[in-house]
Amino acid sequence: MKRFLIASLLFLAFSGNVLAQQTAADDPATKEDVERYLQAIHSHDMMKQTMEAMTKPMHQMVHDQFVKDKDKLPADFEERMTKVIDDMLKDMPFDEMMQAMVPVYQKHFTKGDINAVIAFYSSPTGQKMLREMPAIMGESMQTIMPLMRKYTDTMTARIQQEVAESLKKAGPIPPATRN
Repeated sequence: MKRFLIASLLFLAFSGNVLAQQTAADDPATKEDVERYLQAIHSHDMMKQTMEAMTKPMHQMVHDQFVKDKDKLPADFEERMTKVIDDMLKDMPFDEMMQAMVPVYQKHFTKGDINAVIAFYSSPTGQKMLREMPAIMGESMQTIMPLMRKYTDTMTARIQQEVAESLKKAGPIPPATRN
């Protein structure tokens, strides 16, 4: 009987400890948990590097637009737009953006989720992912920019066509109703 009582107490103590750990892992992530995660992934540096990597395709887009519409644009258009892009990225409020994201992470992740993700990003594979992600994002932007431009041009043409057809169907506006 004594052994049974000791075994029961050990079982209860162990299962209570496991239950407490599961409950803690299922708790909502705190602001501090999310901030630990953002630190673990070097979010500030990664965001800055990603923005820098995206600069090249954005400059290319401005250049392409300038070449396409050179006769309609001022001679200093490309230089001014490049400066605007660079200034916007340089003045990006990274710290404010990180703090604004905290509640979103808290909404979607538990304390256990955050701890697991931190463990992954602390691993060699996670660290490699963090190192490579800015280059991947920059290269991806370069790859998809022509597709986005083509789609946007097609969408713009279709909208203009729809507007033109609607105007034809509507006919001329009588002079009395014009402003």
